[in-house]
Amino acid sequence: MRRAPPDERPAFTAMQHQPRKRFGQNFLHDPGIIRRILTAIDPRPGDRLVEIGPGRGALTEGLLAAAGSLDAIELDRDLIGPLAERLRGLGDLRIHSADALRFDLCALAPTDDAERRLRLVGNLPYNISTPLLFRFLQQLVCIEDLHLMLQKEVVDRICAAPGGKVYGRLSVMVQTWCGTERLLVIGPGAFQPAPKVDSALLRLKPHRPLPYPIDNPDLHARIVAAAFGQRRKTLRNSLRGLIDPVLLQRCGIDPSSRAETVSVAAFARLANAAGHPAPDGCKEAFKP
Repeated sequence: MRRAPPDERPAFTAMQHQPRKRFGQNFLHDPGIIRRILTAIDPRPGDRLVEIGPGRGALTEGLLAAAGSLDAIELDRDLIGPLAERLRGLGDLRIHSADALRFDLCALAPTDDAERRLRLVGNLPYNISTPLLFRFLQQLVCIEDLHLMLQKEVVDRICAAPGGKVYGRLSVMVQTWCGTERLLVIGPGAFQPAPKVDSALLRLKPHRPLPYPIDNPDLHARIVAAAFGQRRKTLRNSLRGLIDPVLLQRCGIDPSSRAETVSVAAFARLANAAGHPAPDGCKEAFKP
């Protein structure tokens, strides 16, 4: 059976499905931007692609056509039927009616097969983008890379270097586990409805191996969260009850400094030292 080319396929219209605020829906519709995003992702036959929130299928069509198969996770049930019908015959499309915040991505791919790890793609709702990012970080064992559209401000925070105002908890937590790269800035007009802010395409590549191994990820996360919990406080005060100032000094961190001056590597050293019983702390707990 002949596959209909993209311009012959039935298309969603705004009248068929109005974007819903409760789902944070802003549908991508600009053909030029869609092409640039697909070029950046570079989907290929055999890729284990997973799309978070396919919506009306702006990216789904190109991804599916290039790879031949795709898993899509969609929370809005009203979108699933029309999307499946529109892309019928283009490839093996498996749509999961589920919440990505609760979905087990690793159930889609064996974690012991490096060649079958997932390639994650998504236009994430702004209102839950940070919880989704942390959920994905928990499942990196089965993920090869991530290409995510987010609010530009969030992408800038994720990619920020120490010392700037936008460097914070999100910067440290993502950069600890992944390499980060901002690929493309996307204006509001590329979406319907148009958001009030710019967006950006972010590429995350999980570190394998980790450049700064973490002995206890939960302790590391608590330390980073506490350090940035009150940014105007010095580390001596923000980490009071969690980290002794003496240990900060042993790890080469000035207790009177603030969290935004501490590098990703230094947070890793500090967390490992905090969980290490050796009296000389940082030196024994972490070897760069």
